[in-house]
Amino acid sequence: MGAASRSKRGWEGGDEAAVRERILEAAFRAFMKSGYAAASMLEIATRARVSKRELYALVGNKQEMLIACISERAKRFDVPSNLPVLRDRQTLAQVLTSFGTRLIREASDPTVIAVFRLAISEVTHAPEVARALDSTAREISRAALRKIMAGAEASGLLAGRPAELSRQFAGLLWGDLMVSLLLGVVARPAAGEIADRARDATAAFLELHPLQNKRAPYRNSIS
Repeated sequence: MGAASRSKRGWEGGDEAAVRERILEAAFRAFMKSGYAAASMLEIATRARVSKRELYALVGNKQEMLIACISERAKRFDVPSNLPVLRDRQTLAQVLTSFGTRLIREASDPTVIAVFRLAISEVTHAPEVARALDSTAREISRAALRKIMAGAEASGLLAGRPAELSRQFAGLLWGDLMVSLLLGVVARPAAGEIADRARDATAAFLELHPLQNKRAPYRNSIS
């Protein structure tokens, strides 16, 4: 019995989600090894131990696989649904520090860095890689930060447009770290370094935007 027949029987046996996950993992490994443009559907099917028909049925074409791979990893950049109400600057500081810590931790993961490098290397032959990365992973993190800033603006804790406030905070948070990671000239920061970086960025950001409403004080102590 061939591999395609065995995988078909396993799929029909029930666990479609597990097969789809296996396909996406195989696709991601193929993209990392061969590059997006060079990776073939046959290579992905062979790695996933499924037929090409199953690839199209469960995920779609190669571009849809790429978007699905990036989207799965992009979920880690979203803001938790149980975000505290931003009633004072201390809470805002804690939320920004927590978000910054999480963002750097996830975005500096070697797998994520590999995706960014893939997008850069394929920008001429397969610009859809960069577009998919920008519209999924990067936009999720930007939208999450805008949500925090919009909440702070609505509570009178910050003044300004959420999009611009988000860009300022992100600039303070990252500096040139991402470029250095992509070039491989620095190692991924340790957990303590990431936390310190997020705290420093938060403190600098809030100093740039002093509180106008004296009834909502900010104490510069971020735990």
